[in-house]
Amino acid sequence: MFILIILIVSLVKKVDAYSAFLKGVKEGFLLFNDVFGSMLSMMFAINLLRISGILDLVAQIFSKGFLKIEPSLWAMMLFRPFSGTASMAVMIDIFKYLGVDSFSGIMASIIQGSTDTTLYVITLYFGCIGVKKIKNSMAIGLISDFVGITVAILLTFLFFS
Repeated sequence: MFILIILIVSLVKKVDAYSAFLKGVKEGFLLFNDVFGSMLSMMFAINLLRISGILDLVAQIFSKGFLKIEPSLWAMMLFRPFSGTASMAVMIDIFKYLGVDSFSGIMASIIQGSTDTTLYVITLYFGCIGVKKIKNSMAIGLISDFVGITVAILLTFLFFS
């Protein structure tokens, strides 16, 4: 149905749909070419942190001394500003091993919905358009992530403990 609507609109407006499609594909490849370097470097950094065990060590330290939150939640909170996929993978592990309706599963869901992948967004979008000086964007983004995570933890303890 969607393809039929596109064809009818292109006939009515007298637009060559195939040429427009090819132009869009070429622009998509150019965008991919611009974004690929930034994405590759971000994925490399995330995998390096994950494989090295630094994030697991930090998560263990935080879980022993602060709020007695599950270590995997700390790992998720540390991954969240870097990569939505990595934090989603940690959240799925929490769901798998602790349960979707567990306290940790609920907290992971609220954190996932309350924050964004700040460093990923800055790297990808600013790198794509060629912005070299990010000024206060990173600080503001990381502060908003911290506030989002803090409020998510407080709301989880307030409503679900």
